[in-house]
Amino acid sequence: MNNFLHTFWQMRLEKAREALEGNNFEVHLARDLEQARTVVLTKILPATKAKLVSWGGSMTLQDSGILDALKAMKDLSWIDPSEKKASPEEKTERRRQALLADLFFTGTNALTEGGQLINLDMYGNRVGALVFGPRHVVVLAGRNKLCVDVEEAMLRVKGYASPANALRLKMKTPCVKTGFCEDCKSPERICNVWTITEKSFPKGRIKIVLINQELGI
Repeated sequence: MNNFLHTFWQMRLEKAREALEGNNFEVHLARDLEQARTVVLTKILPATKAKLVSWGGSMTLQDSGILDALKAMKDLSWIDPSEKKASPEEKTERRRQALLADLFFTGTNALTEGGQLINLDMYGNRVGALVFGPRHVVVLAGRNKLCVDVEEAMLRVKGYASPANALRLKMKTPCVKTGFCEDCKSPERICNVWTITEKSFPKGRIKIVLINQELGI
């Protein structure tokens, strides 16, 4: 690890933390994904007293090992919205039911130095949970998601995250062939619902774990 880069990002993340907390988010800093998992399992989860857990799409969450740990807990019930054996109709219903969870895990496409979350969703379940429904929401975010402002964040999402995710998911969209957003009308378009989360309401409902590591897309 380049110590000067870690220090550089630590300073940037500390400033982002101040801005996010000023916008009523609960914020935790973690040096890496391993520490982020510890924070979630030993601090956030017990504090929420959650009994029903679910999640939305997030590469960082998948890589964290948090889901495996949750599934091993006998006192927790969970709704898996992406069960491979489930039919498309069942997956849609699970996404709806997940909005009633005590605790919902997800990532974010971008966050700003001013303390806002910027997201662009296909189904709307991930951003829907951020807006309303679950009693508590946990957002895992690597340092690479940090942007100066909303404009830069939206450019990041449309110019990088969305085409890259479409390619990862093997969608049949123009951006998979060109690498650029074509503002398409494809049935498999993953860019359908924008949200800008300015503040957490109630205060502390949305909990953000900022991780000093390059994670996700």
